[in-house]
Amino acid sequence: MEVSQLARKIIVTAALPYANGKLHLGHLRSTYIPADIYARYLRLRGCDVLYVCATDEHGTPISVRAETEGVSPKQVVDKYHSLIRRDLEKVGCSFDIFSRTTLPVHYKLTQEFFKRLLEKNYIYEKDYEQLFCPKCKRFLPDRYVEGSCPQCGYEEARGDSCDGCGRYLKPTELIKPHCIICGSTPSIRRTKHWFFKLSVFQDFLEEWLERNKELPANVKNYALRWLREGLKDWCITRDLEWGVPVPVKGAEGKVVYVWFDAPIGYISSTIKWAKSVNKPEAWREYWQREGNEIVHFIGKDIIYHHSLFWPAMLRAHGDYNLPNNIVAGEYLTLEGKKISKSRGWVIEVEEHLKSFEPDPLRYYLTATAPLDKDADFSWHEYAKRNNDELADIIGNFVHRSLIFVHQHFNGQIPKPTELEEDDRKILEAIKETHREVKEHLDHCEFHAAIKYVIELAALGNRYLSEKEPWKTLRAKPERTGTTLYVTSQIVKALAILLEPFLPFTAEKVWAQLNLQDSVHQQRWEEAVKELPAKHKISEPSPLFTKMEPKTVERQKKILHESLGKTLNSTLTVPIEEFSKLDLRIGKILDVEKVSGAERLLKLTIDIGGGKKRQSVAGIAPYYTVDQLKGKQVAVVTNLEPRKVFGIESQVMILAVVDNGEAVLLQPERAVRTGSRIK
Repeated sequence: MEVSQLARKIIVTAALPYANGKLHLGHLRSTYIPADIYARYLRLRGCDVLYVCATDEHGTPISVRAETEGVSPKQVVDKYHSLIRRDLEKVGCSFDIFSRTTLPVHYKLTQEFFKRLLEKNYIYEKDYEQLFCPKCKRFLPDRYVEGSCPQCGYEEARGDSCDGCGRYLKPTELIKPHCIICGSTPSIRRTKHWFFKLSVFQDFLEEWLERNKELPANVKNYALRWLREGLKDWCITRDLEWGVPVPVKGAEGKVVYVWFDAPIGYISSTIKWAKSVNKPEAWREYWQREGNEIVHFIGKDIIYHHSLFWPAMLRAHGDYNLPNNIVAGEYLTLEGKKISKSRGWVIEVEEHLKSFEPDPLRYYLTATAPLDKDADFSWHEYAKRNNDELADIIGNFVHRSLIFVHQHFNGQIPKPTELEEDDRKILEAIKETHREVKEHLDHCEFHAAIKYVIELAALGNRYLSEKEPWKTLRAKPERTGTTLYVTSQIVKALAILLEPFLPFTAEKVWAQLNLQDSVHQQRWEEAVKELPAKHKISEPSPLFTKMEPKTVERQKKILHESLGKTLNSTLTVPIEEFSKLDLRIGKILDVEKVSGAERLLKLTIDIGGGKKRQSVAGIAPYYTVDQLKGKQVAVVTNLEPRKVFGIESQVMILAVVDNGEAVLLQPERAVRTGSRIK
């Protein structure tokens, strides 16, 4: 987006993080750092910009987590709102408001939105087939159900989507579904729900997508593929107690679907901001005045919701502007493998910031690949880019320049003599870099923009090496002064150019230059304004710390140890790690059904040497008690015990799933109980 009309108002939003867990590096890369870079840049340009976000605090995953942990949903979201907010602030996200979707202002706006669409006949009521758990005596919203995917056969598909093939699903489409709370097989019953007429916006959305020249190709193409399949009306209510109550008579016990209420959080957050600055109607200037801009930053996985659902909702309501741009970050892998919290293959923001500064992380996640391409976090590459590009290029150049001024020119910027051609080329390069970085930031091309900043610092290093001020200091002090005058102009430009990307570093450079106020309060054009001769600088200090090889190896070891705690991983592991598993043939001595869990059995297993261990396994649908007693099975004996349905499971029995049924692994003939599997 070309930022030219500086007087206009711009809303920059970052996708609402789900208040159900901690943030990891993938979240930062896809959404929060790009959004922050853009918001900071707009402020430098003098735009009237608001950077808004909030935690998304409704939905079935939160209800499920609360129920399984024996706490209230409010306790869950209170905990994670605080953790998420702290992580984002520590990494430098400069929100104007970081709100919540459990605030009264959000409930009120969501219900008003619902009623407005209902009055305009864009919402209708109809009976709907849904899964009902006879044990829990309730209808089961999407995340309360798991089963096999009808598309790819993946056996742990949820009631709303399949992690195996990525398809969106309905709970009633699952094969062999079960209630995740009690394990019971649900039945299908009819119940009443409310639907949004998404299908009537098919033509509008096609035209809007095709006409919008700002939308990146990855967003536009993804949305158009969905449109080619044809839009269907969208169920926007759920049978839950946790959420925004449906504001319709006869809808008791139902709440608004989380993906209807979550994007409304962008607006409710802005309303909360307006009230906080004692301008309660100021939010309308950003969302309702024609000509102002709305830019959403999201992850790839929610393109569908933001490019189809949300614009249709806004169009149906009629009082709000449509998004001008939707910037979707692609996925981040970790050491070449998919990030997985359940497998321990993840780096959480909180843990990372305990050992490392935020700016190198912001730099690496920005510079490693364009935002519309997948990227990989590699500890080796992270350290290399920190050392080679941040420390050796930017840090080295700034420190060399300023320490020479501090030590040999009484801490004052030298007065230049007549500029030579090389000097003039450097000063022109500052202006050219300023133009190039602006051009790329205008179009959210952050990967390309930061490259130009690095190249300017590299140019400064080469210039210093060629001019050799340490040699000319005695013989040609005027020449040395001119050289350092020129390099000081680069240092000042770097402070401004780095601010959107590395805000903490930029502030350090600004402070070392002893310039007034904060770098965050400056304007973009300040980068090309002269730092005057005789200006007194502060004592310089190094900007970056290099990462030692032992630090990298330690972090990789921590990561692999986290992965090694689970067996349910397809990641490659060293043979030394695999050999740590104690795999044996055990004999099932006793079997009991687990009360209240139809799929679970408690097994007492002889693992040899007179040792008995218990295991809790979800195999009740596939084996009777009599079939299991006396059977020899393969077991893992040295896993950390964990509680399943309140019962400690000390060993894991091994099985495969064939056509939806669990089949235990057994030796082909009877062997000595406790025999080691090699």
